[in-house]
Amino acid sequence: MLIRRRTDIRSSEITPEPLWLGRREFIKAAAAAGTALAAPALVLRRTAHGAPRTRQGESLTPLEDVTSYNNYYEFGTAKDDPVHNAGAFRTRPWTVEIAGEVARPQTVNLEDILRRFPAQERVYRLRCVEAWSMVIPWQGFPLRDLINWVRPTSRARFVEFTTVLAPDQMPGQRRSVLPWPYVEGLRMDEAMHPLTILATGLYNRPLPNQNGAPLRLVVPWKYGFKSGKALVRIRFTSEMPATTWNIVAPEEYGFYANVNPEVDHPRWSQARERRVGEFLRRPTLMFNGYGDQVASMYAGMDLRRNY
Repeated sequence: MLIRRRTDIRSSEITPEPLWLGRREFIKAAAAAGTALAAPALVLRRTAHGAPRTRQGESLTPLEDVTSYNNYYEFGTAKDDPVHNAGAFRTRPWTVEIAGEVARPQTVNLEDILRRFPAQERVYRLRCVEAWSMVIPWQGFPLRDLINWVRPTSRARFVEFTTVLAPDQMPGQRRSVLPWPYVEGLRMDEAMHPLTILATGLYNRPLPNQNGAPLRLVVPWKYGFKSGKALVRIRFTSEMPATTWNIVAPEEYGFYANVNPEVDHPRWSQARERRVGEFLRRPTLMFNGYGDQVASMYAGMDLRRNY
């Protein structure tokens, strides 16, 4: 059953962090926002106390929580392992291989990507399958811009994302916690959706190492494990790619990974979630609250079987 919920979402209304710092910065930010690509995102406003909140009444997750409470098994399995172990990770120089069913396969320098696709502000919820969530102001660009640039062939039905293999810098990769490197995948229409971005920063800062620097996937209506970090390869394929968690525990982690409160994880309920920084739990929203934008892609699918 699809439960569709309205989210008031426009990128042109998003308030960048400088708004909260002063009127002059607000004017600049408003001018920049007017030229941004129109796409859904959570709208920000200010409370009477000056704290940034979404129009839906949700506070942004504090930066210190966003950068210190992470799942990133390449740096360790504890939530605070990434912030302690990722500091020396080298993100320059960095290249991304574009491969598979595309007219323009290539290996491209990250700096060339950043020049070609300027970052925009997107405020998205991110929900973990462990039933915790955050609201984060990301900087990035729509994945579909890169896809259109490399021109997939008619055979391209899926996009596979491979993350970096660097056991000399990533202590978690020296253990067989997962098969390395980490691999994720999307259906082509999911990858082309305007909500799907490649993130390069957060809170108007470069993406921290523990959050997936220098380039990570963000798909806000899916559980967080779909958002591969430190990407080094994007491959277009006619076959559904074998993804890491689906290989390791197929009974727990399906290919689609859409947020669905009606389907419990085998070991816990997904009906409610804890927003990091809050004490009480809140109801989990279908598609993480983005149903108005994405539910049509799954019309007719059994979202209990295709979890």
